[in-house]
Amino acid sequence: MAEREQRRGRGRDREEAPEFADRLVAINRVSKTVKGGKRFGFAALVVVGDQKGRVGFGKGKAKEVPEAIRKATESAKRNMVRIPLKEGRTLHHDIEGRHGAGKVVMRTAPEGTGIIAGGPMRAVFEMLGVKDVVSKSIGSQNPYNMIRATLEGLGKMASPRSVAQRRGKKVADIVGHKSEAPAQEIAAEAAEA
Repeated sequence: MAEREQRRGRGRDREEAPEFADRLVAINRVSKTVKGGKRFGFAALVVVGDQKGRVGFGKGKAKEVPEAIRKATESAKRNMVRIPLKEGRTLHHDIEGRHGAGKVVMRTAPEGTGIIAGGPMRAVFEMLGVKDVVSKSIGSQNPYNMIRATLEGLGKMASPRSVAQRRGKKVADIVGHKSEAPAQEIAAEAAEA
């Protein structure tokens, strides 16, 4: 009977395989001076994604590191957003994102380029499932602002399908004929949305 329960338990573990990958971006130790000395706390920043177009970030604070990471991961899973990807590997068009003093520039890249991004931005792209992208962070190096700026920029991205739907046309009408729908017009439409 114990054997059966063990087999059942193992089966459950296989079924509950995590569908999300997570990446710890930053841990910050904060101290509070009190009468008896100092009390330390920890703040964690985590990015979570399914590597198929969904990504989110969260932060958690606790007295111990594992608890802070757990809280941050739960928060990230609650705040996930879906981002359309071109061919499941890169961005549809070049975009900029801003949050506070953080500014990021993200550009679409040909196959084989890889992820050219630094620190927190790299974590977002890896969890999102982007394979080829060129990006640059200009301004704030604060990981919180960089991640927020990256997600703000990705949120502005428009796929040809969404632009076609908004215009009431077919995707082939927008993508197929360069003379009727130049790239600048599509970018302008994406910026308005």
